Amino acid sequence: MKKCVIFYNEEKSSAVICFNKVKKFLTEENVEILSENCIEKADFAVVIGGDGTLLRAAQKIIKNENIIIIAVNAGSLGFLTEVKADEAVDACKLYLSGKYNIDNRGLLDIWVNGEKRSVLNEAVFSNGGMARRPVKIGLYSDKGKINSYRGDGVIISTPTGSTAYSLSAGGPIISHYLDAVLITPIAPHNLTTRPIVIDIKREIYVKVEDDPESKRESYIIADGDSWKKITRDDDIKVKYSDKKLKLLCPENRNYYSVLKEKLKWGDNLC
Repeated sequence: MKKCVIFYNEEKSSAVICFNKVKKFLTEENVEILSENCIEKADFAVVIGGDGTLLRAAQKIIKNENIIIIAVNAGSLGFLTEVKADEAVDACKLYLSGKYNIDNRGLLDIWVNGEKRSVLNEAVFSNGGMARRPVKIGLYSDKGKINSYRGDGVIISTPTGSTAYSLSAGGPIISHYLDAVLITPIAPHNLTTRPIVIDIKREIYVKVEDDPESKRESYIIADGDSWKKITRDDDIKVKYSDKKLKLLCPENRNYYSVLKEKLKWGDNLC
């Protein structure tokens, strides 16, 4: 008997409707529905909502690195949740048949003074908002200093996250088929400071480099969630994770079709 955990956005009526349909179908197929706390026992997960719902669910799903995720879009953009709501039951049928393709999505692991957190999109080291003063964030690798970023902050993202906040900040699109780490400055004060892509073998060490007398504040935002306030004394490390999230890929869909549909990539807008 297959076991499943269903995550859904209870505040969206479309997500609730889809959840009821999916739950009814899986129950009829003798699939055992587990609670979120039993994710380590599940064979697959169904996530119903927008990309934010998937990012939040991923924090629990990561505990089970073998799990297959059916990500259903009941939000607005739905760049990561590629399965359309009216195709949710068909996607579940596809999984149960065993005839499906998987997109493996890389993760970043972040350590702050030994406390670990993993992200699917990005870790943002910033001043915490437009009304605040610029900060200076230094990035170092095990091969030496990368750069110091003076401005609103810096984004360290996965290829999946390259189409999220990093893209809005002027970063490139990186195919999620690649294993890479993207560093994108946020509103840098130096016009020559540009995004850079580095290999996944590098461990990145993050340092707040502001003068302690300046009273500037810096924060970590992990996949859109304000995680911690950081100081010059904190020991911070970012590394490409050994784990992957496994997303079921709908039939007749590929990365480039999603770029065109969701981001209007390559369209003539004039």
